[in-house]
Amino acid sequence: MCLTVFAITLHLTLTVVWTSAEGQPRVIGSPRPIVVALGNDVILPCHIEPLFNVEGLTVEWSKPDLKPDPSDPLSRVEYVHLYRDRREDPDMKIQSYEMRTELFTDKLKYGNVSLKIMNVTLEDRGRYRCYIPKLKSDIKESVVELFVEPNSVQTTTETQPLPRDFLTPEPKDNTTVIGGRSHLLIVAAVVFLGLLISVGVAARYLHRHGCQKQKFLQNDDQSKLSPV
Repeated sequence: MCLTVFAITLHLTLTVVWTSAEGQPRVIGSPRPIVVALGNDVILPCHIEPLFNVEGLTVEWSKPDLKPDPSDPLSRVEYVHLYRDRREDPDMKIQSYEMRTELFTDKLKYGNVSLKIMNVTLEDRGRYRCYIPKLKSDIKESVVELFVEPNSVQTTTETQPLPRDFLTPEPKDNTTVIGGRSHLLIVAAVVFLGLLISVGVAARYLHRHGCQKQKFLQNDDQSKLSPV
């Protein structure tokens, strides 16, 4: 009876944990590095899943490997692109990215927060962090890595078609979410392991208690059958 109750509790707990985690909007970036030729334009894919309107939220694109100058106490980390109060905020923008970045503002209502960088330079390579601080979720950010190929400079002025990785992801894209689902699986695994240990301890206790009770009853029966 006790084991049945524990099994039902375990099932319900895992169901609640998984359902609540799955229902949260989360920031999803490209699981693979993005490669671009020097001088080309590139799109760093990032979106909210499930579909979620972020027009009224702050969207921060930054380079997490850039740190404030330790010799300057007034220095601050600047942004590659900062969207705030329904418009771009250029006041805290890294100077080298001025006039070279943009969001697809007409797609924000669909959860598309991809960043376009124009006329890519070698200094643009590295990791980019997309962060939505006020998103009500455990997964508010994602990191996309950009590689720049210095030997692939385009010599033509014609517009080159972008590879599939550079295309802006559609809001209903069913791409497998590696980072987000890995996080959810870890949480579920920890909860499952904890409950499994609890069930094991309870089963061991019940088994030992049952054996002791059975042994006691056997001894009692034997004492009653023994001649006085």
